[in-house]
Amino acid sequence: MAPSLPDPGIGRLRSGLSGLFDRLRKRRTWRDRFPRLHDALEASSRFGFAANGFVYVSVGILMLATAIGMRGQAVDPHGVLYVLAQQPFGRLWLILIGAGLWAFVGWRVLQAVFDVDHEGSNLQGWVVRATQGFSGLAYAVLASGVFQLLDEVGPSMGAEQLAENQEKASILLDLPFGGAALMIIGLIIAGVGIGNVVMGVVNDFGATLVCSQTVCRWVLPLARIGYVARGLAYLPLALFVTLAGWRAQSSKVETFGTALEALERQPGGDLMLGLTAVGLIAFGAYAFVEARFRRIRVPKDLAAG
Repeated sequence: MAPSLPDPGIGRLRSGLSGLFDRLRKRRTWRDRFPRLHDALEASSRFGFAANGFVYVSVGILMLATAIGMRGQAVDPHGVLYVLAQQPFGRLWLILIGAGLWAFVGWRVLQAVFDVDHEGSNLQGWVVRATQGFSGLAYAVLASGVFQLLDEVGPSMGAEQLAENQEKASILLDLPFGGAALMIIGLIIAGVGIGNVVMGVVNDFGATLVCSQTVCRWVLPLARIGYVARGLAYLPLALFVTLAGWRAQSSKVETFGTALEALERQPGGDLMLGLTAVGLIAFGAYAFVEARFRRIRVPKDLAAG
């Protein structure tokens, strides 16, 4: 009996499958092709956390100095840049902080667009990612303002910022339903503040850190105190902006720092301002903790999550 010949169709199928498996084995992600880019994104994100921490610790220290009578004016993150710019090597400080804040904006992009924290694509996930995206926009405004200061450093910056805010409010109020729009902005600011308070109370901060139980036990209270304090600090500004829209008076619009100064003038205001300052220092200190221990998940590819 003659031996059976192999089916040429089966041979071609085996050859095709073998070639496919070879291509799959050789397929590499962008992380494999550019390992240094992966490391650079992680380092950049950590640098961003450190810059954010430096800004808020500085804000808290200056605010605490105001509360105990060592200086005359409370500051916000924009205002602290003015103070730093007038110190020795002020321009170098601004360049480093500006670069760090842009690095933090990049981290927010990784969170919001590439979902590196695995929030998911359900309604809750999209809400969290949208919040991260708006946070990135706010930090982008702050970061862009840093470099504008390089040629605008001067002692009247605080007054200029207040005048600029009031001018913008005046333009908005001149528009149809401008008062309602200003009220909505105030309510949004209040929502951001309340959101920070809620996050400080309910968020599982330990899930994002890679640290020992001992370290986490000591640093997690910083996160809760810091987020609650930052959230409460937004509320005076939200109140002023909302009232300005209600009364249609741009002169009522304040800056973050001057709103806190108004809080200081209330009964017990020094104590409230001092507690807020300690909380913002805690928020900044926790940002330094994140710079060291935050779980940084760099995306495996460049497709949006």
